[in-house]
Amino acid sequence: MTKDQKKICVGILSADKLDFFLKGGYTCNGAKADGSFFAAMINGKIMCYGQKYDFVEFKAVGKDACFTLKNVTFGVDFHWQSKEDQIFKGDLRLLAKDNKIIVMNHIGLEDYLTSVISSEMSATAPLEFLKAHAVISRSWLLAQIDGSVSSSEGKKDSVEELITWQDHEDHEFFDVCADDHCQRYQGITKISTKAAREAVKATWGEVLMFDDQLCDARFSKCCGGQTELFESCWGKADVPNLQSFEDPFCNMSDPEILGMVLPDCDKKTTDFFRWEVKYSTDELSEIVRNRTGIDYGDIQSLEPIDRGPSGRITRLKIVGSLRTRIIGKELEIRHTLSPSHLYSSAFDVEKTDDGFVLHGRGWGHGVGLCQIGAAVMGTKGYSYKEILHFYYRGAEIQSY
Repeated sequence: MTKDQKKICVGILSADKLDFFLKGGYTCNGAKADGSFFAAMINGKIMCYGQKYDFVEFKAVGKDACFTLKNVTFGVDFHWQSKEDQIFKGDLRLLAKDNKIIVMNHIGLEDYLTSVISSEMSATAPLEFLKAHAVISRSWLLAQIDGSVSSSEGKKDSVEELITWQDHEDHEFFDVCADDHCQRYQGITKISTKAAREAVKATWGEVLMFDDQLCDARFSKCCGGQTELFESCWGKADVPNLQSFEDPFCNMSDPEILGMVLPDCDKKTTDFFRWEVKYSTDELSEIVRNRTGIDYGDIQSLEPIDRGPSGRITRLKIVGSLRTRIIGKELEIRHTLSPSHLYSSAFDVEKTDDGFVLHGRGWGHGVGLCQIGAAVMGTKGYSYKEILHFYYRGAEIQSY
């Protein structure tokens, strides 16, 4: 894309060694840099390109310049965690910190968004949905950079209760990370159609605003039929454009539509609108012990204490033969009751003779835009502005 763009820095990964490949025109310290490279941490320095560095930058000078990173892990700690080689445009930056190489991509904001909307969902999704996603991803990132996000990390920790939430943290060396904890970004690896580029071009610079402030435009994969309040998942705050309401669009099981809108790494997850997890007592007790480092003994009951409007549990009592404790919020609950993460904390508990059955709804926190619901709206002919106004009520679309 040739228009002027705001430049951002994306943190891709952190590692003690790195294989990468440059092509299409790069320079390092003024010298041409193309081909295969290896970098490793040695005595607190990055050994690369025949020299030791605290920081080294490979600048893209050719219009077709791109670099490939080998074995990038994405979906860290979630059930879709995988590794793949990923290709990126823009500059490659390597920083030595705490005996690790911090790998970063310096790139234009709109080029970054073209990748995000092709990584979060499939580039074959309806154009109007991709436009909507470009606007919310741009809005969220700029709100993050400008300090307009609505919450930070919080924790209440005692013997009786652990209530914690983990928000998108302020990164020290880059603006945003590349994984699902911020926005999924996989470079140009997943950009397989012109639609993604068209979506960004058609919405260039557009953001969501509420009361003259950038919207903290949260989104999740599937709300399960009703969106959730912001404060059910993060700090106590009334965010006017992140309210709870019924979503009639996300109840989708048509494999043709899901195949069109879900990226490859998500296609194996097909039961997200309504799902079920079964554990024996021994299995659940071991999972909770491994995930928390606390021995509850045999888990005797799981008792929802508080729920948000969508049914997502915000406080859950775990009763064991050795210990009882209340935990929350939703991500802590999802983390504690699964070897990876439960799809969501919107579940009912059935106690059986030999264990537990969790009957669940939705995939993710459910706040803001429901990606499945919005994609279905796109297939039904809704415009991107109609999609945005449905999920972010009262917000206005403006040029930033």
